[in-house]
Amino acid sequence: MSQTNTTHPVIELLAADLPAHCPNQNMQSWSSHPRVFIDVSHGEASCPYCGTTYRLKAGEVVKGH
Repeated sequence: MSQTNTTHPVIELLAADLPAHCPNQNMQSWSSHPRVFIDVSHGEASCPYCGTTYRLKAGEVVKGH
């Protein structure tokens, strides 16, 4: 997982990192909020609590069942 500093952080994920959830393991515990799962199956989604954007790295493919 890599992180880019912007107003709202952007987290790039590998398919192996799924399912994505926020807060993620790199966030400080003091700024924690309830865990929510983020659906990045369409490429990108944001956390409804903190605005962190999660997206798949270029070329990554999510395999469904």
